[in-house]
Amino acid sequence: MSDLEAPLRPKRKKIWVDYFVQFRWIIVIFVVLPISFTLYFLTYLGDIRSESKSFKQRQKEHDENVKKVVKRLKDRNPKKDGLVCTARKPWIAVGMRNVDYKRARHFEVDLSAFRNVLDIDQERMIARVEPLVNMGQISRVTVPLNLALAVVAELDDLTVGDGQLVRATKDNEYSDLFYAIPWSQGTLGLLVAAEIKLIPVKEYMKLTYKPVVGNLQELAQAYVDSFAPRDGDQDNPEKVPDFVETMIYNPTEGVCMTGRYASKEEAKKKGNKINSVGWWFKPWFYQHAQTALKKGEFVEYIPTREYYHRHTRCLYWEGKLILPFADQCWFRFLLGWLMPPKVSLLKATQGEAIRNYYHEMHVIQDMLVPLYKVGDALEWVHREMEVYPLWLCPHRLYKLPVKTMIYPEPGFELQRRQGDTSYAQMYTDVGVYYAPGPVLRGEQYDGAAAVSRLESWLIENHGFQPQYAVSELNEKNFWRMFDAGLYEQARRKYGAVGTFMSVYYKSKKGRKTEKEVQEAEQAILETPDAEAC
Repeated sequence: MSDLEAPLRPKRKKIWVDYFVQFRWIIVIFVVLPISFTLYFLTYLGDIRSESKSFKQRQKEHDENVKKVVKRLKDRNPKKDGLVCTARKPWIAVGMRNVDYKRARHFEVDLSAFRNVLDIDQERMIARVEPLVNMGQISRVTVPLNLALAVVAELDDLTVGDGQLVRATKDNEYSDLFYAIPWSQGTLGLLVAAEIKLIPVKEYMKLTYKPVVGNLQELAQAYVDSFAPRDGDQDNPEKVPDFVETMIYNPTEGVCMTGRYASKEEAKKKGNKINSVGWWFKPWFYQHAQTALKKGEFVEYIPTREYYHRHTRCLYWEGKLILPFADQCWFRFLLGWLMPPKVSLLKATQGEAIRNYYHEMHVIQDMLVPLYKVGDALEWVHREMEVYPLWLCPHRLYKLPVKTMIYPEPGFELQRRQGDTSYAQMYTDVGVYYAPGPVLRGEQYDGAAAVSRLESWLIENHGFQPQYAVSELNEKNFWRMFDAGLYEQARRKYGAVGTFMSVYYKSKKGRKTEKEVQEAEQAILETPDAEAC
């Protein structure tokens, strides 16, 4: 058997859950989709109402809501009340991991009012937003101004353990908190606002679809070459596109997509093709991109906001599992306007047995890996999971003045690898979303064991697992993957220990008893500061 050949597995005997999952589309069509559409519409009306208010009025309401949160935290009795968490229902979270930590006694703080864009400062090029704002809201406000998020937060307003409101920036007295917040999963305090950098954009995205053929290592190299100049000139805008993604459709074929912002005038020039991918009847984006494998390289112009949300309607390719026929022409024309189903409603209607089934027979994981190891990651996923398509998107890890929970490889700048610079190491998000090949073939498959092996591979290769996903990590291996130093220092300094659950226990799979969590918090309190690093 070759290194890439998947092991042979015996057939799996079907149980009642298999048939329920097979015909779940009935519930999705007649229950989930209509309710989802209604909720989307009501949310849209709420967003429009919020946008009609002046920025001054929004800020006033924000300040009043912050006072309520501060008062709520100050009213908490640590001896009687449980650990602090938001009042959001567990099934509302988009992530697939269990949120059973809320089943233990807890002290809820309602943040449901924090879902407004507070300000768009075109002079400072900053968007000030509340924590429950989604990307749809932001792009609806910024794109008409030819602006978009640069992703990186510049400032965070949050309430810490004792109810104190602080403003953390990268260069003020709370800079340690600023750097500790990412990946902390709300376990250092309650975020009430963030300032995020804006960048100028244009009305269209000029997208080039380039088919690639070869083995998985060759597909990975083609992806790297699509945005990382081999001469190391990574900061040259003439050589590096504005947007990059690659989809691997099988072990020998993929499509690399590179995008550059383009003006309306350029897009509408004679001979150029405009593709409004946002219409409900359009082919799903990943299937549209796949056509490049047959017709060869091509270029088209997509309205910028529609490009940002290109995977929304089909939930990448998960929509194919939820509704097997939803990608067909007849469904797209008749009912495509109802898509997508809300993930929170899908979770709310699945029950314990279905949820456990998906954890075992379905993969939703992201692997954040060094760019030079993408080929190895693709081979590992093929050998252990056989999930396709796979999604690739670059991600920079910057050298920072402090060591955060995720960090680049020590000495990476000395290696001068393709895609790296002196100040940042290039990583890649490998998106693994779908049913594994053995499951589709009706073979036995141990999903929990596969995820555990994935996590071990990430630890060995200085990779990271985003915490929205189902995790099999024990506490020791969790802190082998992530660095605890700055995080634990911030928890102690800002009163999070004994107030908020630690990030490991929040991410831990399975139910958490109150006793288990409280004992873990007490153990941290009893640990000398020197050992926290």
